[in-house]
Formats: sequence, C-alpha cells, structure tokens
Amino acid sequence: MGVYDRIKGVTRRDFFRIAGTYGMSSTLMAAGAFGGAMTAANLAKAAESTYDKRFSKEPKFTLKFGAAGFNQDNLLIERAGCLEFARDLEERTDGEIRIEFIGNNQICGQLSCVEKAQQGIVDIYAASTQNSAGGAPYLNVLDYAYMFRSRADQYYFMYSPESQRILRDPFEKMHGLKFLFTHAELRGIQLGLSWEDKDTVTSIDQLAGTKNRVTGTQLGRIAMNALNLNPVPVAWEETLDGLKQGLIDGAETWASAVAYANMSPVVSQCVDLRFFCGTEHTAMNAATFDSLGGELQDAVMEASYLSQVHVQAANEAALVNTVGFTHPHQGPDTIFAKNNVRVAALSDEEIKKAEEMCSPEFQPQLWEEWRERINGWAGGIDTYQDIYTEVRNNPHTLAENVEPRRWWRG
Repeated sequence: MGVYDRIKGVTRRDFFRIAGTYGMSSTLMAAGAFGGAMTAANLAKAAESTYDKRFSKEPKFTLKFGAAGFNQDNLLIERAGCLEFARDLEERTDGEIRIEFIGNNQICGQLSCVEKAQQGIVDIYAASTQNSAGGAPYLNVLDYAYMFRSRADQYYFMYSPESQRILRDPFEKMHGLKFLFTHAELRGIQLGLSWEDKDTVTSIDQLAGTKNRVTGTQLGRIAMNALNLNPVPVAWEETLDGLKQGLIDGAETWASAVAYANMSPVVSQCVDLRFFCGTEHTAMNAATFDSLGGELQDAVMEASYLSQVHVQAANEAALVNTVGFTHPHQGPDTIFAKNNVRVAALSDEEIKKAEEMCSPEFQPQLWEEWRERINGWAGGIDTYQDIYTEVRNNPHTLAENVEPRRWWRG
C-alpha cells in the first residue's frame, strides 16, 4: 500500500469531521506523519495526540501559512515539505511558534499567495516560483533556459552560499520576502489526450507548432517561443478541460504537479524537456521573520534546512514510487501507470538541440532585455552567468546524493 493510499483510506467526510474537531493543521500534520494504513479511527487518535501536543502551551507567535494547492489528498505526492517545516518549527521552538496551515487554495492560490504574503495576510506561503513571478518578478532569476542541467544542479544551488547572494538577498530586498526552501523539478511539456494515439515523442521537432499553456514566468515564455511551443496563458482551472478537449496540445509543468493536481487522467505523454525550473517554494514575510528575535529566527532557518533535506530525499523517492516518472518502466501502482501517462525521455542529443535553440548560452540576444533587468535588480551582478558557473561545480550526481549545506552560513 502506497503513501497516497494511506490517506485515501479515510473518506473526505470523515477527514473533515476529524479536522472540524482537532483543526485542519493538526489533522494534516497527523496524516502526513502516518506510518501505517490509515482509518478514520486511527487518524482521529493521531490528530488528537498532535492537537494536545501543539496546544499544550500558549505560543508567542501564531503564523498563518497559506499553501496554494496542498490538501489531504495530495500532500504525499509532490513532497514540497510544507507540513514537515510546520511540524519541526513548532517542536523546535517548544510551541513558542504555532503554525496555522491553510492549504487547498482556501486563503491564497498559485498566483495570489506571494501577494498575500507581501501584504501580511499570510506570514508564510507555498506556491511555484514561476506562478509567483507575476507578483514577485525577481523570481524569474531561476528561469533562464537550461541553466540547470538536472534536479541535482537545482539542489546544489539551493544549498550553496551563492544562492544567498544571487537569489535570496535580492528577493528579500526587492519583495520583502525570505526564500526558505524549495522542491526541485525541471519543466517539460505535458501533452493532452489528443496525443494519446500518437507515437511517443523522441524529438523536439515533433512538438514544433503545438499550442501549450504557460505559467506566470516571463522567461519561460522566451524559451517556449524559441522552441516553437506557442505559449498560451490559460487559467489553471481551464487547463484540464483544454487538455481533454484538445483546445491546447499541452501544458508546461513538471511531473509531480501533473500527479498532485489530478491532471494525469487528461495527460497522455510527459515529455521530459527539462528546459527550466519547476520549483514549489516556501517563503516568509521578511517583517514577520525580523519580528521573531534571534533565537526563533535561528529556529526558522534550521527548520528550513531540515525541510530542504527532507524534500530532497522524499520527492526523489516519490517521483519513482508514487508518481511513476520513470522510463521505460513504471511501477504498476504509480499514478502515471494507472492513468496511462507515458514518460517521453529525450536523448542527450535532443536536449542539446533544444538548448542550442533557446538558451542564453547559444541565443543570448533573446534574453538581453530581461537579463539586464534582472541583473539591475540584483545590483549589477550577472545572474545567469553566476548561477550557470556555480552549478557546474556540482559533480552532476544523482539529486538525492547532493550534499546538504546551511546556505546562510557562507
């Protein structure tokens, strides 16, 4: 029985009944930490125990955590670390910080969480950096095409002190937000049901002229245009219908997002193009962080580090065991296998061809305007070149083997 099935063992009605008694945060934390098969009775018992522990003393700070798409059905599919962070921070501070976790788009969605955090409506948020780039354009810095070769490169950068200089400090200065940790995948094209009976994609040329949904990132559009992928802004809630009806050929997103957002039934091929970041990050209002005082600030950073380490291992495992993002063989119980989603893996030569068509390394003129803008925001450093150079120090190992480092300590 997989982790996903453990939560599925409790009906939606029972889940909300338990959450009505012990609160959504305590119930989700209990569900996320579950070790065995779950029933309504043992979830209620775990939620009660979690609640008693969390509410045994009055907190100094209660922080609202708005998470875009996460709910009781999908928290064990894409492992973004939100609940691990909340649980660890509460325990680490001995209850002096309490987290009120509000997921499932109830307080903010993919496009609005970043603005709600800037306004102080939520203290912490989780959403993709690409969707958040609409409200915090500095996050485009992660989206230069083929700057990262692999998920290992992405984790290597997030642990690097260079991430403090190139990503975190300018992001905080410009947008008043503290970048805590992130999940790491690379985006591809998720083809809808109109591609169900077509051959598995092996070449970027087969995708030329297709119409594909794009997220909020400006840099993602540059790459898609250069690859002849016709970026079309489509609202997330209309994307499923578009893929089903063939109104759009595909959508640019990453594998576990397809699985956790219940897109798998309308996706026929997951084309592993790896052309720019898919990063579901967690960040905090900087003024909230500053108000905590030294000891609790240290606790936030340590909880962020623990969550980053957790995400690195858990999401890599979930991609294989839960999502089925493997080629050519998928586990029969994975979400992709059950929904007949083929993983279309491209050869190194095809990835190189795509890189030569769209990356700043080979097509610098396409990126000049945005590159200058982002470099100006960062105080004049060459953001693309500095990240590109730093991640090529990574021995290009498997993502789960990247050595964790406390990035803020230099």
